[in-house]
Amino acid sequence: MPNKMTDRFNVTQKYLMTRGQAIGFPYQPFTQFIKGKNDVYGVVIDIPMSADVLTTLVCFINGAANIYFNNGGEYTGAAQKYRNLVQATHTLVANAGQLLPKCKKTKQYDLPKGRTNNIFLLTKGGVYEAQIQAGIIPEEEQELRNIYVLYQRVLNEIRTCQLKDEADRRNAAK
Repeated sequence: MPNKMTDRFNVTQKYLMTRGQAIGFPYQPFTQFIKGKNDVYGVVIDIPMSADVLTTLVCFINGAANIYFNNGGEYTGAAQKYRNLVQATHTLVANAGQLLPKCKKTKQYDLPKGRTNNIFLLTKGGVYEAQIQAGIIPEEEQELRNIYVLYQRVLNEIRTCQLKDEADRRNAAK
């Protein structure tokens, strides 16, 4: 549970390393998808799920999507099996550039405090950050609302993939 004084999540070393690798992932594997230095090739979103569960959603322009948990758990590789996840992820990253004007360039990748979602946009020109506060996103913040809807779709697809994987495991065990 986050310390009430600092509102920080307990995290494992594995989680911190994996999250850091995602934020620092180079653009070179995605050059066929990006042209300009401010084209977004990756989106990393820290999403507090409860008082003691923090997830980080990592999405790339090629459709790859992974989710990492502060306790060291992860769900990876689903994009290799599930086309719907690839499409949802690609749509999120391809549309993330609309949020760039609302972001600030950063070299600090702090974990979220409380229920704030941190959004990091990866570009050839650097990493940009925006935040979504828990609760209602104001109507005038259309770019944040759009990105929120798109990453909720990715999360829903990941959940569907997890359920399909679980069903496959049960069927294989019969």
